[in-house]
Amino acid sequence: MQSFLFLQLWMGSHPRGDAKILDNRISQKTLGQWIADNQDSLGSKVKDTFNGKLPFLFKVLSVETALSIQAHPNKELAEKLHLQAPQHYPDANHKPEMAIALTPFQGLCGFRPVEEIVIFLTKVPEFQFLIGVSAAAQLKQSLSQDPEAVTSALRSCFSHLMKSEKKVVVEQLNLLVKRISQQVAAGNNMEDICGELLLQLHQQYPGDIGCFAIYFLNLLTLKPGEAMFLEANVPHAYLKGDCVECMACSDNTVRAGLTPKFIDVPTLCEMLSYTPSPSQDRLFPPARSPEDPYLSIYNPPVPDFTVLKMEVPGSVTEYKVLALDSASILLVVQGTVTASTPTAQATIPLKRGGVLFIGANESVSLKLTVPKDLLMFRACCLL
Repeated sequence: MQSFLFLQLWMGSHPRGDAKILDNRISQKTLGQWIADNQDSLGSKVKDTFNGKLPFLFKVLSVETALSIQAHPNKELAEKLHLQAPQHYPDANHKPEMAIALTPFQGLCGFRPVEEIVIFLTKVPEFQFLIGVSAAAQLKQSLSQDPEAVTSALRSCFSHLMKSEKKVVVEQLNLLVKRISQQVAAGNNMEDICGELLLQLHQQYPGDIGCFAIYFLNLLTLKPGEAMFLEANVPHAYLKGDCVECMACSDNTVRAGLTPKFIDVPTLCEMLSYTPSPSQDRLFPPARSPEDPYLSIYNPPVPDFTVLKMEVPGSVTEYKVLALDSASILLVVQGTVTASTPTAQATIPLKRGGVLFIGANESVSLKLTVPKDLLMFRACCLL
């Protein structure tokens, strides 16, 4: 992984990253094998709805170098892509996902309001050059028209950009980088055209078309605990920071820039949701639990997963993890505890980075062994 400054921790039973079981008293070596042999652990609703499989994949991402401009297909498209190109689209499932910040976390998410894009077209001639005069004019005119005209104009502009000839992209990007660098050296603030971010992305991916995507997509900086939810067909890219991420159990990604991996521009341009929205609309706030004062619930509008965040003060000596009618995966981000459950033969020590699989309807008690605040995330399926 030397060429990529990011790390991923996968927790789940996806074939590309089936979690290993550390308890050597258990005959199954991976979580997927164990679930296949212990179907009741999923919970009856989850087992029936998702054909005996764990429906979510839980991750921790640490991003130092931007991850690709991408979107995830809906189920119908995922099935089609998997049939056509299984080497690039390894399963037939959709992949809605949610990222919850652990540190300040920067990402691109969804199309900006058209007014903002039009301002960039005026202020960044290199951007306008790649989109072309007629597509740019169509976008400006759409401001006074209905949402269908906006969608059509946005699709046209984005497609023009993404399908630009590589040589022309490199030329225009070099012009823009040179101009911003000179202005920065002269002490001028280039924030109005995201100058610092443009230089950063160009340094990471020289000559890459994805550098220009910052003028189309909302730039979000999440504070720890803030989240963004990405339904199917929403363009996005993670730029910097650490987060926990939960998604449907899939590894399907359609990429179009900021990546050395397989790029599928025609599919991406065709599939995207060209609905502009202000950046604050992309935030996904949690709900507080009425039963547990330490619990926040991130419950997206998809059946595959829900994430629970538990922030327990160090003054609490014992914390009961709610029993749920769903298998779940618990991740300790901060704190030190011992976990005990009626089914385990011994207590399980857990500290930062500890991961525990909890079967459906299983109760778990956590004793704080160090009087410091506890921060945990739990992925589950609340049907």
